[in-house]
Amino acid sequence: MAEQHLKYQLRRRLAEFSSRRLPARGLRHAAVAIVVVPNGADTGADEDGVVLLTRRSSRLSSHKGQWALPGGRLDDGETPVDAALRETSEEIGLDIPEDNVLGLLDDYQTRSGYLMTPVVVWAGTNAQCTANPAEVESIHEVGFEELNRPDSPVFVEIPESERPVIRLRYQAHFVHAPTAAVVYQFREVCLHGRHTRVAHFEQPVFAWR
Repeated sequence: MAEQHLKYQLRRRLAEFSSRRLPARGLRHAAVAIVVVPNGADTGADEDGVVLLTRRSSRLSSHKGQWALPGGRLDDGETPVDAALRETSEEIGLDIPEDNVLGLLDDYQTRSGYLMTPVVVWAGTNAQCTANPAEVESIHEVGFEELNRPDSPVFVEIPESERPVIRLRYQAHFVHAPTAAVVYQFREVCLHGRHTRVAHFEQPVFAWR
């Protein structure tokens, strides 16, 4: 029952949230999947689960080794939902039906020239992931408790921008924007029902390339 309640709550909160679409303006359109897996343990919590993060392969030509969500550029004729589901299958071996799409978050423009559309998808308790070694170094389950750490997010200033850089704590690591911005909005909208915007948050300079 807790699993179905969580799925209902996430879908309801996303339906209540008016996500913002941005014009491409010459940017490359991409989509990422925020994959939600309910916690199979009986914790007594109505809303308990994890989202899946990846570490990008060190063999990739760009953004190697960085924290990421499954995703990539839209192929010709694809919608963001199509691309997010395809990339989830290709990168972490999860074939998720379109019926399990719970909703969209705000488009986020990256410094590296992408317009990113986040798609929240439901994987279910029996999700079995396999990392594609050509793209993904490792797959990590980030629990809702970790997303709600009182010492996260962290905002820092950089001389290259007037906007605050957002980063999230995960164990002993920092997850930087754009991934941090998208996951933070998931936390705010889906876990707390707060309609928080994140387009103004900056990315660290190493992610600009």
